Amino acid sequence: MQATRLTLICHAVTPLQKQGRFPDDESVAMDWQNAALSLADRYPKQPRLLCAPEARARQTAALYAGEAEIEEALRDGDFGHWKGVDIGRLDSDELHTWLTDSASAPHGGESVDQMCARVAQWMKTLETQPGHIVAITHPFVIRAALLYVMQFPLSMFYRIDVEPLSATELRFNRVWRLRLETHA
Repeated sequence: MQATRLTLICHAVTPLQKQGRFPDDESVAMDWQNAALSLADRYPKQPRLLCAPEARARQTAALYAGEAEIEEALRDGDFGHWKGVDIGRLDSDELHTWLTDSASAPHGGESVDQMCARVAQWMKTLETQPGHIVAITHPFVIRAALLYVMQFPLSMFYRIDVEPLSATELRFNRVWRLRLETHA
């Protein structure tokens, strides 16, 4: 059986990220239209390209191909009434609860537990889809995928940093593995 190769790429930086705010459906902080297809030759064989539905993911996907398939499972966490809000302006008790209790959702949106379950369910569907999949998504989704693959407890969620435009390689051949590659 052929292996499944999943490359998770974090969307390009956004103005809200630069300002320390929770994400909303904002655009990337670059001229993505003039940069379209600039990374199209990054993968020698044409992979299946998926992306989250948000504008920042679709715009980043345009750097890799003309059009990507929207995958709802790759959507960012729902931050409820915290969308677009400066992290420093949040109620410190609510923020502390959210950072320490993965089942909590003081913002009225999706909890970390719920998002991790959504991503894990999607990852299971990929186990029967051999070939290379490139998925443009968000830091929280990539964290959730890493927790699933490495079988880390949810308490490790906030200990993973995902930089804009970073690529995370995962492989499935009977079990999921994290693959670290060199670009020397």
